[in-house]
Parts: sequence; structure tokens; C-alpha cells
Amino acid sequence: MSKNARLRLGVNIDHVATIRNARGIGSPDPVRAAILAEKAGADGITAHLREDRRHISDKDIKCLSNELTVPLNLEMAATEEMLQIALKYRPYAACIVPEKREERTTEGGLDVASGYQHLMPFVEKLSEANIRVSLFIEADVVQLDAAAKLGVPVVELHTGAYCDAHGSEKDQYLNQITQGAKYSAEIGLECHAGHGLNFDTVSPIAALPQIMELNIGHFLIGEAIFGGLEGAIMRMRTLMKQARADANSTSSG
Repeated sequence: MSKNARLRLGVNIDHVATIRNARGIGSPDPVRAAILAEKAGADGITAHLREDRRHISDKDIKCLSNELTVPLNLEMAATEEMLQIALKYRPYAACIVPEKREERTTEGGLDVASGYQHLMPFVEKLSEANIRVSLFIEADVVQLDAAAKLGVPVVELHTGAYCDAHGSEKDQYLNQITQGAKYSAEIGLECHAGHGLNFDTVSPIAALPQIMELNIGHFLIGEAIFGGLEGAIMRMRTLMKQARADANSTSSG
């Protein structure tokens, strides 16, 4: 893996739909936000179709599939309903995530080691449909080994605990992600990362050379309220690019 590989940014547009659904009307349109994000430099669009349809709808997935020119990454629970939707619309990628109806947002990574037998047919069927499968997991050796055994090409490391922590605890979580990213590369997994990243927390993650893509949503949509989506994405891309350049300069110096 080249240390000069370009770090990609996937923009999650779920919470445009959250705002729309608060009024039960047709705006703001998450598909419009996705197209704006694409124009602003997003390398891909992520959308999580939850079982309770609290934000993104089936219609949104259909429209995104038809209108995007960048890859669509469908976040989904490992359920038969979501599998059939993925097979119907054939997104570029599908990221399997843990899901609980009572949670406000995805809380922690998927337990691949314990759920191996359950996950196997989902990974197989998605892969057979030429959908690139990833698993949203903690930066843990046991989970990474299980993901590799399942045969997925990609893992996305959960950065939420790192983003929420302070002081030495934050350093501990960052070290865990750093080691997880290194180990991912060693066992042949493409490594992505996401959840909770913002302007203040993104740089140490973006500096990790094994990480190929960051997925960021809630923060960017929140910033868009105050300064526009294009500006928020462009600033995030600038921070990512600078962090990666600084890391490359340090490693070669």
C-alpha cells in the first residue's frame, strides 16, 4: 500500500433526512444534499437504511442509486429485508453495521467473531452480486481476524469512542485505532474509519497511512446549517489532506 495513496472522503447524508422527517414533508432532500456533496468533492455517498426508517427511506436509496455518479455505500443491518433491498438496488458497497431500534445512533462495532455464522450468508450473497462488502467494527484483533476469515475486502473502524474521549483516554483509543489500522493492512484488509469525526478529531485519524477512506456525516450536516455543505466538505478535505501530507513528510524525513 503506497503511503501516497489519496485518502477518500465518504459523506453520510442520513441527517438531512432526519431534518426532513421532523416535519413529515419532502424537504430538505437528502438526494439533493448527496449531489451537492459530490460536486464539493465527496468521493462517495453513504446512506444508512434503518429498519425503522427513521431517516433514509427506500425511495431515497432508489433515487441515490439512479442519480449518483460517485459510489453509493449502503449501511445496513444483517437482516433478510435489508439484503433484498441491497440486491435490488446494487449499491457499489454495503457496510454491515450493528443496529438496535432504541439507539440514537450506531453504538459500537459489529461483533463479527460471535456473529460469524449469521453474517456468512449475507457476505456471500452481497459479494456474489458484486457489491463490495465492509464490516463496521472496533479496532480489535479478534474482530479483524474474524472479518478476514469471512472474506470481506474492507473493514471500517469505529472512531466514536475516540471522538468522545478526553485526555489520556483519547490517546488510548487513538493508539487502539492506530494498531488496528496497521493490523488490517497486515492481514490484507482495506481499512476505512468513521463515526463522530469532526474538524478537531479528524487529523490524527487521517494521518494513519493504512486508512484509505473516512466516512463522515452528522458533523458535516450540522456545519452545513451554519456555513453551507460545500464549505464544510472543502474544509474537511483540506484537514484530511494536510494531515496525510504532514504524516508522509515526517515518515520520509
